[in-house]
Amino acid sequence: MPIQEAKLIWRNGEMIPWAEATTHVLTHGLHYGTSVFEGMRAYDTKHNGVCIFRNREHIERLFYSARIYNIDMSKYTVDGLMQACKDVVRENGLTSAYIRPVAYLGYGEMGPYSTKVKSELAIAAFAWGAYLGEDGLKNGIDVAVSSWRRTAPGTIPAGAKAGGNYLSSRLIGMEARDRGFAEGIGLSHDGTVSEGAGENLFVVLNGRIITPPAAASILSGITRDTAMTLAKKAGHEVIEQSIPREMLYGADEIFLTGTAAEVTPVRSVDKIPVGKGNRPVTNQIQDAFFGIFSGETKDEWGWLDPIV
Repeated sequence: MPIQEAKLIWRNGEMIPWAEATTHVLTHGLHYGTSVFEGMRAYDTKHNGVCIFRNREHIERLFYSARIYNIDMSKYTVDGLMQACKDVVRENGLTSAYIRPVAYLGYGEMGPYSTKVKSELAIAAFAWGAYLGEDGLKNGIDVAVSSWRRTAPGTIPAGAKAGGNYLSSRLIGMEARDRGFAEGIGLSHDGTVSEGAGENLFVVLNGRIITPPAAASILSGITRDTAMTLAKKAGHEVIEQSIPREMLYGADEIFLTGTAAEVTPVRSVDKIPVGKGNRPVTNQIQDAFFGIFSGETKDEWGWLDPIV
């Protein structure tokens, strides 16, 4: 989706004009993928004003990913970056926004194993709509299983939200769109289902909600955790297990989750319609998710962080 420019970006502890948020072409993160990031949303809630959704969990994962790749974050604290995220939304006058914190190795050395490169940290916020389309949220999307497989355990850490991991997502997404589908589904190293190009996947079958485990080369998404929590709260059985490809074709319902995708139904896989076309479980979880921002779902987990 096109970026809708805002006025300011938070960079290395200060607000700077959007156009000045530049970096050198020999930046380490550009050449070796040494960046970690988060995708977050702020919502204009009906009962708590503008709030960032699960601010703390996102920033904690940013620190976790940075630690795996030895990207120095010692100058910052979780609480400090949570506040910076709120500041950049407020200072840009946004009532709803997509928020992108990114930490990366900057300019100074060449070579994958560089030890003297300074870390850089930026946080941007800008207006953004439904990633897979408003119609997709309502009526579902058509997806295709990709020929590209996700990286196997022991290759690179899928559990870190690192920029380089999304080269796989690019291949999966491009292949799907070239074939006329809205999104692609990647398989793990053993041929079982992994996740979408940028979303976690859930299958509803015989009254149970099933999602691939962390070992299936997925990012254990924060919206994934949200959906699982809401589903269990509603009395559904939620199981993490390997999903064979054929289960997608025999599923009663399928939905995708992610900060960008939110909770998006899938109406067909490889041109095979999903179930009978009705989606009672998906609709219930989707309603509960968006109910967090309308006040219809009680935020008993403290997921909303108001911008004050």
